[in-house]
Amino acid sequence: MALKTTRGDRGAPTKGRGAPSNLEGRYESWQRQAVDDGWARDAEPLPPLKTHVTHERAKSIIARNNSPDIGFDQSINPYHGCEHGCVYCLDGETPILMGDGGVKPLGELRVGDEIYGTRHRGHYRYYVKTRVLAHWQTRKPAYRVRLADGTELLGSADHRFLTERGWKFVALAASGEQRPHLTLNNTLMGFGAISSPQRRPYTREYRRGYLCGLVRGDGHLGVYRYDRAGRANGDQYRFRLAMTDSAALDRGARFLAEFGVGTDRFLFQTEKPNRKRIEAIRTSARTSIAAIQGLIEWPERYEADWARGFVAGIFDAEGSFDSGVMRIANTDLRMIEATRSSLGRLGFDAVVDTSKRGARNPVHYVRVRGGLREHLRFFHCFDPSIARKRDIADQAVKSRADLSVVAIEHLGDERDLFDITTGTGDFVANGVISHNCYARPSHAYLGLSPGLDFETRIFAKVNAAELLRKELAAPGYRCSPIAIGVNTDAYQPAERELGITRSVIEVLTECEHPFTLITKNSLIERDIDLVAPAAAKRLTGAAVSITNLDPELARKLEPRAAAPYRRLETVKRLADAGIPVTVMVAPVIPFITDRHIEEILERAKEAGASGAWYVLLRLPYEVAPLFKEWLATHFPLKAEHVMSLIRQMREGKDNDSTFGVRQRGTGSFADLIEKRFEIACERLGLNGEREPLDTTRFRPPRRGSQLELF
Repeated sequence: MALKTTRGDRGAPTKGRGAPSNLEGRYESWQRQAVDDGWARDAEPLPPLKTHVTHERAKSIIARNNSPDIGFDQSINPYHGCEHGCVYCLDGETPILMGDGGVKPLGELRVGDEIYGTRHRGHYRYYVKTRVLAHWQTRKPAYRVRLADGTELLGSADHRFLTERGWKFVALAASGEQRPHLTLNNTLMGFGAISSPQRRPYTREYRRGYLCGLVRGDGHLGVYRYDRAGRANGDQYRFRLAMTDSAALDRGARFLAEFGVGTDRFLFQTEKPNRKRIEAIRTSARTSIAAIQGLIEWPERYEADWARGFVAGIFDAEGSFDSGVMRIANTDLRMIEATRSSLGRLGFDAVVDTSKRGARNPVHYVRVRGGLREHLRFFHCFDPSIARKRDIADQAVKSRADLSVVAIEHLGDERDLFDITTGTGDFVANGVISHNCYARPSHAYLGLSPGLDFETRIFAKVNAAELLRKELAAPGYRCSPIAIGVNTDAYQPAERELGITRSVIEVLTECEHPFTLITKNSLIERDIDLVAPAAAKRLTGAAVSITNLDPELARKLEPRAAAPYRRLETVKRLADAGIPVTVMVAPVIPFITDRHIEEILERAKEAGASGAWYVLLRLPYEVAPLFKEWLATHFPLKAEHVMSLIRQMREGKDNDSTFGVRQRGTGSFADLIEKRFEIACERLGLNGEREPLDTTRFRPPRRGSQLELF
């Protein structure tokens, strides 16, 4: 169990702290409960909570991302404790379960890709579709984790997997600090590695098999002979394939064309309230009909590629996958036997069920057994085309596979490793549930609370400047502006003593590397002597966050940050020194801080700010209950109305992580805030043209004692 900050009070807000409590992190499998042991004395004053700063030697310092709604692709966060990004975790070849039921290597994922994560509902976790929000890479010492079923995972010691006892790191921290980590007694959650490859070429035999299954399953093919007086050619040739799913129709038409059979496409049935739109392909050419008949002839033996294609075709035509049950229906026993034999040819366990056995023409079902792991192997092996039939959403996370850990091996070298941020905070890596996190909930990732722990247990990257110098000197480094303090405020109280942020700025200014600073702390003024000369060379700018102008509200909302008037003074001092300043109105809390928007912009403009931006309040993961608790503590009469407005701007939810709307929200109230902000900025002349930061001046840092020639 992680060592957590204990408050020791009787329910009142802690003076000087923002979070009202120390709620459990979502990765903890235990819960803490306050108990009156008879020793508490209500009259005794409580000692103030101390901030604990842990020095850590990070493995890398520049974080990279390609998120479409974030205006930078590189950032540095000298501290953990306000917000911090993901730990970079897994080998780039690790297969990730995609939204279509296929897999893609982690290193090849892109922002916006649809993948599977999980959600916890009631007593179970369920698979749900989510999106990749960011994609990251670094180089770290690697470990190999081997499971009893043969699944292997390659990742860093800092990566976490979901076990039967909650989330656990791969190994102990490099510092030796205790934290929950994998042991040989643990079992991972998921379904395990899938042995079949996802994609194989569509060979000639695969295409023949696919057409056999598709046409025999759902097509109409025939020759109608007519003996009519006065007509030399009375025979009529007909082929038609009509389907509601265009993907199967497209593949069928393409495969026919590759065999020299052309078809025409037409609308078979228009869409109506109780009927789906159906498109079809057809041909009436005698040579085409003869060619199709030849293509769908039964082979003497069901070779592997033909069997793969046939099962894909008959599944597209007559298959279903619903509530964890996969089956293929037909009334023709020859089709049923061909399906069962083809599945057996490729190692699948299938049984035949028959409904209404006494009926004149009963329907037979080939049912694929083995659970989700075998169903996903089915998709990878046969590659049917219809996406809706490959959906595993809302299936519970459970498996018959033996996913117990049998070996954890330190490989002794560093590897290029990757991680992603997703909308659910996790993803499926090589068949097991893998973790990622962001923002205040990141302390849950460390086994700490996103509440008071987030504010009282800070981790400082004391070797940040050393790592930065090394990474900037790398031969393949590409210069682009680095944002400092995006996830973690770079000017926390600990910075006064440690000077980590200043050491980072010193390296960047020495190399003439462009950078930006984001903070709500006036300590940034200490570094004007470094930042102002860089600004004169068009190498930097600063953003100061101002949430409101009410001292009492600020004391409740951000009790350990600089007061609002002091931040405005910081804006003025930075601007007077020639540093371009943007004011960040963030977060905007409806019915609490939104009334301050125009006044903040006016005062910031008077102080010398040249730009402005805002971000609507976001409530990911544990931040939602934490904020609700804060509301109930400080604004009990407004709490219900505030949450109602937030949900109006988040599609009825507490939070929405969708790209393009997560920063601004949707709906009429969100539109009103956006319009107010735009009108105020236009009236005040904020957000005018500003030249981009100069990347042409950058010179890699010198290595060792090497001297410059000029």
